[in-house]
Amino acid sequence: MDINLDISLMIYIAAGGLILAGSAGIVLSTHLLRIIFAIALLEAGANLLLLLASYRDGTAVPIIVDDHIPAVMADPVPQALVLTSIVIGVGVLALALGLVIRVQRTYGTLDIRELRERMAEDIADDAGIGRPVSSHAPLPVQAPGVVGADANE
Repeated sequence: MDINLDISLMIYIAAGGLILAGSAGIVLSTHLLRIIFAIALLEAGANLLLLLASYRDGTAVPIIVDDHIPAVMADPVPQALVLTSIVIGVGVLALALGLVIRVQRTYGTLDIRELRERMAEDIADDAGIGRPVSSHAPLPVQAPGVVGADANE
């Protein structure tokens, strides 16, 4: 087996691994900062995969030097797309980190489950209504031997 094929295969596997790790982190994590890092991993894997897909062995840089035109030139469009993607990704990550800092200062947590509860309480308080309750929510547990509305107090 050719060594270039092995390296190429390993880089494809690394790109797939980054995409898989980023996707799993987004889906499985409940911490906002971990989700942002997972987005960064997913973006890096996608950029690597795009560069790998456009790679051709034996191509030259598309620059004409001393009137010498290479026979086979690399396509600069995927490289420009990846560079643009990196710049946009940095901007998105900076915005997301800024929002996470704001959420941490406002609510004191970055756990999605706690944030959902606290935000629902804030919205209900601002609207002057009670928190919405699902008709499928479990009923509150009453202490044994206590009957009536005073059981939950």
